[in-house]
Amino acid sequence: MFSLGSSHRYYLYGGHCDMRKSFDGLCGLVSSGMGRGATGGDVFVFLNRRRTHMKLLHWEHGGFVLYYKRLEGGTFPLPRTSSPGGEIDWSELVLMV
Repeated sequence: MFSLGSSHRYYLYGGHCDMRKSFDGLCGLVSSGMGRGATGGDVFVFLNRRRTHMKLLHWEHGGFVLYYKRLEGGTFPLPRTSSPGGEIDWSELVLMV
């Protein structure tokens, strides 16, 4: 079940992510690259270099959830109001997806 909504905080990773990374690799990027804790309930957004793949990492009660979307055409737009590694709104994430 998709349990994300406007009550969560979303952070866009500022660099390009290797989409072969899974839970542990993404948690490493959150802690080392963003200086945040991955188990705080926030949602972390990762894009590949071409912005054709997106992963969302979220800690829920009982474990991590990883959402993954790959576009067959086009690219994910970057939010206008966020700085790299910064917080983005739910509405900005919805517009990206």
